[in-house]
Amino acid sequence: MASLPAPFAAASNKRIGEIWFDPPADCPLLAKYLFTSERLSIQVHPDDAQARARGEATGKEECWFILDAEPGATLGIGTVRPLSAAELRAAALSGAIEDLMEWHAVTPGMFFHIPPGTVHAIGGGISLIEIQQKSDVTYRLYDYGRPRELHLGDGSAVAHAVPMPLSMQIAVARQSAVLLSGACFSVAYIEGKDLRPIAAVEGPLLLVPIAGSVEIDGIGVEAGECFWGARAAAITANEGSRFLVAGVGWR
Repeated sequence: MASLPAPFAAASNKRIGEIWFDPPADCPLLAKYLFTSERLSIQVHPDDAQARARGEATGKEECWFILDAEPGATLGIGTVRPLSAAELRAAALSGAIEDLMEWHAVTPGMFFHIPPGTVHAIGGGISLIEIQQKSDVTYRLYDYGRPRELHLGDGSAVAHAVPMPLSMQIAVARQSAVLLSGACFSVAYIEGKDLRPIAAVEGPLLLVPIAGSVEIDGIGVEAGECFWGARAAAITANEGSRFLVAGVGWR
């Protein structure tokens, strides 16, 4: 996008589709903002074991919280029917993969979990927050004719090309709740001062405000920023604040 929503700003005549925060060495997670004006590539990520077998440190599990979506905006998650590795590769080569993807209509406030092996793509007209394992390993299967490298061998080998389970999608109610409880990381949505979903968490947390402001040991964090190392006991949320909290080792 050449025009970004507040509080972000793009340089004149420069298109920006991704803003991500450079995490410190001890942070196992990565937070990003994505802004799309057209469909992004169809891709897949390996799990930890598959990644290590290919010389990578970790795999890549991720999730998306939808901030805004134009009418008709969609996410591609899963395939309309199960595909073997050979079928997936052939569909990527022929372009048939576009019609074999499940394209899901999206609205603000929806949350999607993208486990490793999920064939996925982000459509145009969407703004979202992505929280993921700290890894850049991506196998691109199809890119709509754009001249970028594809990774059909590794991508088709690690993909689990099936329809999206309903459990991977949540319409987030305006109340605090755990959205994802996983082995790689967990995510909670916090509304206002209701910190109950994370009250018992003792480990460090990644905090990403959606609206309003949050204080961590007196340090203010607002929408468009993120904070790693927060402890649940040190978080002071204000009325009207909304934020995501992610961490490892709690469920």
